[in-house]
Amino acid sequence: MQQHQESPGSSSPAPDPTPESAVPENVGTQPVPPSHADIRRWRQYLADERAEAAVYRELAQRREGEERQILLALAEAEGRHEAHWLKLLGEHAGMPKAASTRSQLLGFLARNFGSVFVLALAQRAEGRSPYGSEPAATPAMVADEQIHEEVVRGLATRGRNRLSGTFRAAVFGANDGLVSNLSLVMGMAATGVPSPVVLMSGVAGLLAGALSMGAGEYVSVRSQRELLNATLPTQATLTAAPSLDIEHNELVLVYLARGMTREAAEHRAAERMGLFSCDCDPSLSLQPEKPAGDEHESVGSAWGAAMSSFCFFASGAIVPILPFIFGMTGIAALMVAGVLVGIALLATGSVVGLLSGTSPLSRGLRQLAIGLAAAAATYGLGLVFGATIV
Repeated sequence: MQQHQESPGSSSPAPDPTPESAVPENVGTQPVPPSHADIRRWRQYLADERAEAAVYRELAQRREGEERQILLALAEAEGRHEAHWLKLLGEHAGMPKAASTRSQLLGFLARNFGSVFVLALAQRAEGRSPYGSEPAATPAMVADEQIHEEVVRGLATRGRNRLSGTFRAAVFGANDGLVSNLSLVMGMAATGVPSPVVLMSGVAGLLAGALSMGAGEYVSVRSQRELLNATLPTQATLTAAPSLDIEHNELVLVYLARGMTREAAEHRAAERMGLFSCDCDPSLSLQPEKPAGDEHESVGSAWGAAMSSFCFFASGAIVPILPFIFGMTGIAALMVAGVLVGIALLATGSVVGLLSGTSPLSRGLRQLAIGLAAAAATYGLGLVFGATIV
């Protein structure tokens, strides 16, 4: 029997586990083309970035110094985002698309007003950036939008701090006039008195409330300024220092009472007494003589706050009696008064919401609910006294 022997060179090669025909062409080398939904979304992002950059440039034209540079830097960052979407879109960028309604509103306000309200709206817009859930946005863009919100918040805070007590008195004075006089008119009408009596009651409420608000605001702001003045250091240390007994140096107590450390207080006292011929330790001697004060409270002038409060309370209080002034009576007059006051409450609440950096709509609805609830309660109390509406 013969055995068949195969030479080593005659062995067949092992089969290729991945034949060339099984490998798809261009795998991982060609990007997936964007869908129509992607293109629409990216084009909207592109339009909004352009609009936001324009808003910051418009605001920068109304600012100087550091604030101007900050706003221009924000516009430059929005320009980088714009370039990102242009690159992704490529030939699909097409004609410029209209920005969102929010961005167009910001642009209009920036061009025509450029006030703190624009920054407050921009703050909310930056806080609602969709890039956190957008796969095509880079992590740097997401981080940029988060930082932009804080930057705009800081700029808006500067503007809010510059608003004096006069402006706040105006906003809240108008709100008080709306609510208090609507409640008065509703309560009087519910008792069944004639419409002329309701009108006269409203006029009396307007005058009494406006005078009370003006006087109260004057006393409040005047008293506040007097309290602040009482806390400011005087220059008595400069005149009394040369005569003090160095062994019983009470000047140190002055600086300790102002919040200095003992080391700094002793250093400042020695300076005041002329014991130092040079500034031996600037870190101790350069502390401010006067406290910086509360940056979040601009007191304003007493007369300005009083006049503003008087005028805006009166402007709010006249709204509920307008239907009666024009001859309306009964339930129809009350309904019109309620609608007018409701619109005004929404407006004042929205202003407060903008200034606080929160939702204008939610604050407006809150003001509306509180005001109408107060009026309804007063109307109910008027009905309790057993009269009918004429």
